[in-house]
Amino acid sequence: MIYLFAVALGAALPLSLAPFDWWPFGLVSIAGWFWLLTNSGGPAVTTRKSGSRRALMLGWTYGVGLFGTGVSWVYVSINVYGRASPALAAFLVAMFVAGMAVFPMVQAWFYTRLKGRGWLMNVLWFAAVWFAFEWLLTWFLTGFPWLYPGYAHLTTPLAGFAPVGGVSLVGLMAVLSACALVAAVGSRQRIRSVALALLPWVVGGALQSIEWVTPVGTRSVALVQGNVPQRVKWQPGRAAGIIRGYLDLTEPHWGVDVVVWPEAAVTLFEHQAGDVLAHLDERGKAAGSSVLLGMPTLIRTPDARTRIFNSALATGMGEGRYHKRRLVPFGDYVPLQGVFGEVMELFDLPLSSASAGDWVQAPLRLDDLSAALAICYEVVYAGLVRNSARDADVLVTISNDTWFGSSIGPFQHMQIARMRALENGRWMLRATNNGITAIVDHSGAVTGSLPQFEQGVLTGEFRVMQGHTLFNRWGDGYLVALCLLLLAVRLALRVTGGGESGHA
Repeated sequence: MIYLFAVALGAALPLSLAPFDWWPFGLVSIAGWFWLLTNSGGPAVTTRKSGSRRALMLGWTYGVGLFGTGVSWVYVSINVYGRASPALAAFLVAMFVAGMAVFPMVQAWFYTRLKGRGWLMNVLWFAAVWFAFEWLLTWFLTGFPWLYPGYAHLTTPLAGFAPVGGVSLVGLMAVLSACALVAAVGSRQRIRSVALALLPWVVGGALQSIEWVTPVGTRSVALVQGNVPQRVKWQPGRAAGIIRGYLDLTEPHWGVDVVVWPEAAVTLFEHQAGDVLAHLDERGKAAGSSVLLGMPTLIRTPDARTRIFNSALATGMGEGRYHKRRLVPFGDYVPLQGVFGEVMELFDLPLSSASAGDWVQAPLRLDDLSAALAICYEVVYAGLVRNSARDADVLVTISNDTWFGSSIGPFQHMQIARMRALENGRWMLRATNNGITAIVDHSGAVTGSLPQFEQGVLTGEFRVMQGHTLFNRWGDGYLVALCLLLLAVRLALRVTGGGESGHA
């Protein structure tokens, strides 16, 4: 029964995120899991070995609930667009969820090795371990920084921490607050525990009053949403009609400062689309508009190899080219091609073979503005966006969330993009094939959006901001270093017998 409770607690955390936005559920999820793990040395546990097994199971079952509900949208892309049968798609999603649940499983085990007798100190160890594992998920095996509790607090006082240390610092404050309330019930230090629970909200609210950046100008923008069905998008002979549709949607809006088409709006390789690019360049320059669009590019290397990139180009009054750097495993490319490639061919699943762009690329120019670009999945990496945004006037992300249908995935993706704007103190322009297309201000608030599954153009204005947030300038590396040092000291004390022993 306790493991079913852990599954339910894990499943509650995604309810705090978009599209539900019931942020208290995230606090309840975290607090409940902390209580279970801190009490995992109860009467049912008689040995250290059995205690470790119980912690591992509590962590894994919590992870199953978390990822089983939070990334359920993966099923849509595998079943509907990956051509896998419902049974095969369910099996693959189950394997993915089971694999991702290993992270909270190890997280739970590690925390139980560090915890002591004092509830209030255990709050610190639990929060530090949580922060460390969020950092791990930004890079290990290319990373999967999704379902972070900090995203739930874009509209709460805790959002004040985002410009200081990013979404993980927001999440850390949420974890401290939730667990401190549990400590208030379980320990004798109730006043201190309640004070610790309230402190992040008071400090976060104060931080929200700080103006990290200031506006220095305004520009107009038109974000074009083509709503091209994924099933026909890449069919031979469809490219001309798709391009004509985008041109027709754009025609009334020449003269705005920036026009943005979404990811892979042009379904031809760059070298095949010379006439289209020449037309956009001519019309953009004549109207004084910068045009940014997504399309694939193919480059032949000196050794006669062919490399395919998911790219974005700026033309008209703009210039520059960007190749996607963070690729999606099994989406943009197949890792361990010799192993997984044969498996995917066996099940008749489509293969992808995109190459990653250089890690350091020049920013795109939109007339006199510098734009930091993120293509689709890249926007979930706070560090990657920050590195590009340090010298940028505006953030732009282009995407094609058609892969995820009417699931919760596109809403989560949109929420993540909003956090990138808040972290860096820059407006975010988001153009997608079928939604959610939006303009987001430097505080993470949506100033305009288009509904999903409709063709249209979102027009509006965005502000060019000057100055830097602390996160934009320094990142969160100092927080990671402090957290790892704290955990290392605690671990050393436990190993040498200098720390607390026993169960809480």
